[in-house]
Amino acid sequence: MSLVKEVRLALTEAADPSKAAGMRAYMKSEMPFLGVPAVPRRAALRRVFAEHRLDSAPEWRRAVLAIWREAEYREERYAAIELTAHRFYRPWQTLYTVPMYEEMVVTGAWWDLVDEIAVHRVGTLLRLFPESMRPLMLEWARDGDLWKRRTAILCQNSFKERTDVGLLYACIEPSLSDTDFFARKAIGWALREYAKTNPGEVVRYVDHKRITGLSRREALKNVPGD
Repeated sequence: MSLVKEVRLALTEAADPSKAAGMRAYMKSEMPFLGVPAVPRRAALRRVFAEHRLDSAPEWRRAVLAIWREAEYREERYAAIELTAHRFYRPWQTLYTVPMYEEMVVTGAWWDLVDEIAVHRVGTLLRLFPESMRPLMLEWARDGDLWKRRTAILCQNSFKERTDVGLLYACIEPSLSDTDFFARKAIGWALREYAKTNPGEVVRYVDHKRITGLSRREALKNVPGD
């Protein structure tokens, strides 16, 4: 049985259909849910991935995209994201994965799918390959696609003191005038994460750029005195 079918079977067996409608409503998802909460989902997927190890980076990328593209339920897309992070395949996190992640960001087009990829996949590539990924993030930051812009803004969220502040601001600024909730929320979240390392700089930036509303509230949420 193919990995795609094994993933689908494992998720179906772990599903609690009584939870499906509530999960879908909470996520405001057009794609239906099976009703598999995170803990049993991850347990089922660990077993499947361990039993069906892939032999090459191209095979792994094809498997990820097959699960993603053929998904009938949202948990299958979560499974594709989890396969991208599996410990077996960490050495294959190279620039060859960029088109895969770009497709997942653009077609996922919602925070529960995009943010994990932005922070923990694209962010990893930026850390490993800064000379190639930095200009790409600047390009994505100016893209017409909201979710590519959000990815560029969020990709350094786990960097702490290693944050490239110039890149962070350069990725934020094309979206400063965007009134979309997910753009404004991303700006605030990215600044809030950096504020854990350098709160004074974030206060300076927010005041200098006259950032208001949701982005400001999120950015300064944990800054003493603001």
